[in-house]
Amino acid sequence: MRQAEMLRYLVLAAQREGNRRLTQDLRVLGLTPSQSEVLRILGDQQPLTLTGLGELLVCESGTNPSRLVDRLVMAGLVERAIAVGDRRQVTLTLTAAGREAEAGVRDIEQRLYADLDAASAGLDLGPTLELLGRAVAGQPAGDAFNRRVRLAG
Repeated sequence: MRQAEMLRYLVLAAQREGNRRLTQDLRVLGLTPSQSEVLRILGDQQPLTLTGLGELLVCESGTNPSRLVDRLVMAGLVERAIAVGDRRQVTLTLTAAGREAEAGVRDIEQRLYADLDAASAGLDLGPTLELLGRAVAGQPAGDAFNRRVRLAG
């Protein structure tokens, strides 16, 4: 098996296992991984417009995640408000329940990251991160990832 094929399947396997674990851990909060990503982005960047949120989502392509946000609004975790200065824009913020759920998501993510840190102990991840960055460069998910990295500073 050539290395490119091995890389493809290892990335797929790692993504599937990580998503499986995240789905299982988020079940106690009644959230999906995509919903948790919305909460985390809003927790870090609110208020955001729907388009602004869409530009930062890795879990979805496109800049209009309205169905995803609709579910979170119905669950009482996200609030929509008319933007100050432009009545055509809607801004999104976390409700009190949304802030509590976001804190729970953050805890779950920290446990996942601790396990990834342990798995990569002693390894230089720089070349791996560079390779993966090149693989997604210019693609919607890669662009969203890069915008989030820039905002994280």
